[in-house]
Amino acid sequence: IGPGDEVIVPAMTWISTAEAVSRMGARPMFVDVGLDACLEPGAIEAAITPRTRAVIAVHLYGQPAAVDRIRPLCDRHGLRLIEDCAQAHGASIAGRRVGNWGHVGTFSFFPGKNLGAFGDAGCLVTDDGELAEQCRRIGNHGQVAKHDHRRIGRNSRLDGLQAAVLLAKLPHLERWLTIRRATARRYRELLPASIQLPPPKTGEEHAYHLFVVRLANRDAIAAALGEQGIATAIHYPAGLPFLSVYRDPGGTDPERAFPGCHGLQSTILSLPMGDHMTAERTERVAAALGALLAAPSPLPR
Repeated sequence: IGPGDEVIVPAMTWISTAEAVSRMGARPMFVDVGLDACLEPGAIEAAITPRTRAVIAVHLYGQPAAVDRIRPLCDRHGLRLIEDCAQAHGASIAGRRVGNWGHVGTFSFFPGKNLGAFGDAGCLVTDDGELAEQCRRIGNHGQVAKHDHRRIGRNSRLDGLQAAVLLAKLPHLERWLTIRRATARRYRELLPASIQLPPPKTGEEHAYHLFVVRLANRDAIAAALGEQGIATAIHYPAGLPFLSVYRDPGGTDPERAFPGCHGLQSTILSLPMGDHMTAERTERVAAALGALLAAPSPLPR
């Protein structure tokens, strides 16, 4: 993939998804997302042109994107499906883990992820032997053997110390995922019905890297929770087509072109989530949020 090519990218994701496309000289073609903040399969086909080479499906927040529907579409059009699994370690659809649906899956081991190293790290997985070998060469200066360079590569080798940390932590991943899912269930049970929660999907296992809710007066509630010592975050305050670096120079209004993304970025709030969350901590967050929403005098928007 290079100059003149196009790659379909969801409008709501971290910039690194589109950045990888741009660094190759190709053009990210943004497609709107659904209520789950993942790529909307029904919107993909309209974005395909003769220059389209691949689709990147992001399993955002740990919610599996509909790759079971996107992969057949890619096969029909001769496109590569790349799964961005940076936030989705352990997520699955119909018992099949994410990263196994596409032609290639990429994982981040940034320390804050469900499976994190002590520093920056990552990997990719594929069942394509030729692609795997090309990736190994690219990550090791294009070498086939020591001092035998067959292509221009780069230094993207996983540091041995980070690998050792990951090997030590990997056996604990399933237990940590169990805690995250239990925390999500408690939130669903305790939070007021007026809060828009991540939509549950039959046959899918969410990895709950983040637990993201939607609130009309998000900023005021986040500030009020912060005053009570409850940290929250916004992932992400602006979708990619709304960033100055990717805003359409032709003047296309991103609010009209990407209504799903626009609706999310102004309302989403990430509540505390992680394997450190006990039942008591979860209950404290839910109670504080419920009390703010039930307050007689509404918070300022």
